[in-house]
Amino acid sequence: MFRRIGNTIRRFMYGRYGSDQLNTTLFVTALVLSVTNSILSVIFYRTVAMSIIAPILSLLIYGLLFYQLFRTFSRNIYRRRRENQRFLSFWRRLKDRNHRYFRCPQCRQTVRVPKNRGKINIRCPKCGEKFIKKT
Repeated sequence: MFRRIGNTIRRFMYGRYGSDQLNTTLFVTALVLSVTNSILSVIFYRTVAMSIIAPILSLLIYGLLFYQLFRTFSRNIYRRRRENQRFLSFWRRLKDRNHRYFRCPQCRQTVRVPKNRGKINIRCPKCGEKFIKKT
């Protein structure tokens, strides 16, 4: 019986995107906002501020969960992969505390340079353009 249910779900998910790091982040963010909303509701029970904040937070939570489900069941795999790649590059930049990222003014290539070096002369590896930036 359980094998049959598993096969049915597997057939349904065939050709759909599924879950990735962005979906996990969306779910965790919605969960944290939900817990925050619950705690704020208990602390500020029946206040004017809570009557404004609670519906907005609830709407944001439902929006995040709806977007996560949309991405999970989407058949446009190429777009979902691109979204995840953009999220991962943004996440890597957030975590990278030792480097700064600049764009080449000529070819728009992203160049990574070490932080706290003062004014430096940067040479683009793609087009060879030189530009000066402060790190």
